[in-house]
Amino acid sequence: MRGRIACWLVLGAGVLLSGCAGRRDYAPPAALVPPVRALVRAEPAGEGALVPSAQWWEALNDPQLNGLIAQGLLNAPQVAVAQARLQQARAGVLAARADGMPGLRPAAGMLHAQLPEGLGSATFYNLGFDAQWEADIWGGKRQQTRQRRAEAQVAQARVADVQVMLAAEIARSYVLMRGRETVLDLLQKRAEAEQRMLTLAQARLAGGTGTAQGVQAVQAQIAATQGAQAAAMADIVTLRDGLAVLTGQAPGALDGLKPAVIPQAPPQVVTGAVGDILARRPDIRAAERAYAAASAGVGVALARRYPSVSVLGLVGLGGSSPEAMFDTSAGAAAVLPRLTWDFPNFGRVEAGVRAARGGQEAALAQYRQAVLAALQDAEGAVTRFGAARAVASQSADQVSMAGKTMDLELIRAEAGSTSQLAAYEAVVRFLNARITAAGDRAQVSLAYVALAKAMGLGWQAPLDQGAVR
Repeated sequence: MRGRIACWLVLGAGVLLSGCAGRRDYAPPAALVPPVRALVRAEPAGEGALVPSAQWWEALNDPQLNGLIAQGLLNAPQVAVAQARLQQARAGVLAARADGMPGLRPAAGMLHAQLPEGLGSATFYNLGFDAQWEADIWGGKRQQTRQRRAEAQVAQARVADVQVMLAAEIARSYVLMRGRETVLDLLQKRAEAEQRMLTLAQARLAGGTGTAQGVQAVQAQIAATQGAQAAAMADIVTLRDGLAVLTGQAPGALDGLKPAVIPQAPPQVVTGAVGDILARRPDIRAAERAYAAASAGVGVALARRYPSVSVLGLVGLGGSSPEAMFDTSAGAAAVLPRLTWDFPNFGRVEAGVRAARGGQEAALAQYRQAVLAALQDAEGAVTRFGAARAVASQSADQVSMAGKTMDLELIRAEAGSTSQLAAYEAVVRFLNARITAAGDRAQVSLAYVALAKAMGLGWQAPLDQGAVR
């Protein structure tokens, strides 16, 4: 009777203490900058400025780009890898939760005890089920569940981070490809004009009004244009194959993609407050959740300082002989409470605590580093976007001026007041200005892509997977 009372006292104490001991509330890292502050380099948003959505690429108004990004987010191997790791982490959460519940399993065994002098020995045979449960007195198991949950949330954030980077890389490659296609088309027009210039220079040389140096100069221009055409064609093929791989296809799968114009970015973008940008960025979320996991790891290590209470229960058939295990009338049950404490190994336990706290401090430093890097990324992206728009505006003015000069030279050549060669030189200068302007327009769109990535846009929760709870 006394043994049964002691058993239930130990068990009841474990249940009571498990509900009130070992609690460690998680405190998120302090903000490094005021969350409501705007980016330092951001321009005041004017009327009509774009407020980008998660699908920021739709603002480029290019259906082919929209389709490629959708295909990439669905089929790219790097997304599949990140999602598989998320499933693995979620399984860890389930395992941690199950570890805190009683375990039941079929078992057969023999228990032999050598009792104190004068009492002899005792042997017990059992066939049935055993159940084991450890009371979570100091919160170690709860902290372990929180740690696994935070680790799964890190994996979930990394899925989103992969989606952000993939969407940006597909858009970047697409814009570069369209830019090179535009340049290749203009180089073809320049080659035709230069070929006409060569014909005129050779005619002037034959007529005695030109020089060999003039012919050689035009030939050098033609050679340079041919080299630029070859480089542009190689760039287009390389970028197109890169797009195929980014969308989960083999190189060559997009060879049927027809040339198109450079997608044009919106003239102005609303960046919003710093807090909103940081909250959207999956890398910041991953760093914060990694700190939460490390903080929970400290709780797990601290719980090992204290005694643990566990209960082993046996239910089935059994007795003092092996035959009793098969006798249906020989029902048997036993409850074995245990109190264990890692008291002699405090050096190892304290080393584990120090290691866990070191990991927590490292995770906090990594979080701060991630925040500062994100702010630098966003500020730089805003600056480059504004600069790219200014440069593109200037190159557009250069195209306009070169076009007016070309028109005037063509009129003068038709009237006979200047040579046809001079008129075609003006045509080439106009085409050169257009080539420069095409590159600058592409840079605006590339800067917009970088800005959207820096703002943490371009991800969504997988449709078939819920949030980690």
